[in-house]
Amino acid sequence: MKRHLLSAADLTLEDATLVLDTATELAQLTERATVKKLPTLRGRTVVNLFFEDSTRTRTSFELAAKRLSADVINFSAKGSSVSKGETLKDTALTLEAMGSDAVVVRHSWSGAPVNLSRFIRGSVINAGDGTHEHPTQALLDAYTMRQRLGRIEGLKVTIVGDILHSRVARSNVLLLHTLGADVTLVAPPTLLPVGVDQWPCQTSYDLDAVLPKSDVVMMLRVQRERMGAAYFPSTREYARRYGLDVRRVQTLSDDAIVMHPGPMVRGMEIAPEVADGVRSTIVEQVANGVSVRMAVLYLLLGGAEPAIGSDDQ
Repeated sequence: MKRHLLSAADLTLEDATLVLDTATELAQLTERATVKKLPTLRGRTVVNLFFEDSTRTRTSFELAAKRLSADVINFSAKGSSVSKGETLKDTALTLEAMGSDAVVVRHSWSGAPVNLSRFIRGSVINAGDGTHEHPTQALLDAYTMRQRLGRIEGLKVTIVGDILHSRVARSNVLLLHTLGADVTLVAPPTLLPVGVDQWPCQTSYDLDAVLPKSDVVMMLRVQRERMGAAYFPSTREYARRYGLDVRRVQTLSDDAIVMHPGPMVRGMEIAPEVADGVRSTIVEQVANGVSVRMAVLYLLLGGAEPAIGSDDQ
């Protein structure tokens, strides 16, 4: 793997498969161990640098690093020198002086992790930058698909909703294409980005036409906080045309699964009965995030081979 993980495009098929295989091994090791910690990254320091609020991603990275015995520093922009006007470069130089081995960064600016990587000798992991990318979310989604369905190659994956503002959608399209899945984006025309025809996927405006052919349906939240204008007539109209309700789920094949990166708006993009149903992998995705982020940290900081037996030294 490369030194940084800034984009899902950084991962070759071999890299992505190695991450998924390593995550499987680490999950098995921590499940059967009475003490969940592995000594793999003892003495290393991981900094969580979050300029945007996050619950799942920050906690997941923190737990992943601690399970690998790394020291963790949680750095919040609120109350720090950043809130006093310090630049990203100066923050990076400060972290570098502290001897950080990896910086996990979430930022509202697209491209901030790339900028940060220019000043950090350690590894930089993109935990979400603006509307750009979120590569570890795509990895944990792919891990969950493989866990549930036994494969990724050849799967028909439908991603539905606010594609325009979704870093999750971008990373998933890139990674799933690398892994051999067939991705279709479904959204109103106003919520598809300019240039989406250049992405390695198909697009549709008709959810009902796509669902019966889908192995995986991933619903996305409408990100109103990133919208400065009206992109659809009303919440009710959006739910009617693009919401996944019980009636629509009944058109899916028997083995099809339903995913959501969270946070969910129940009753808008997904019905409560669907979110809590047997097809749903939403809770599994959160749990799998820890194993996948352990694998990413291990491979960037610890070694280039699968982690099997790493606690038997």
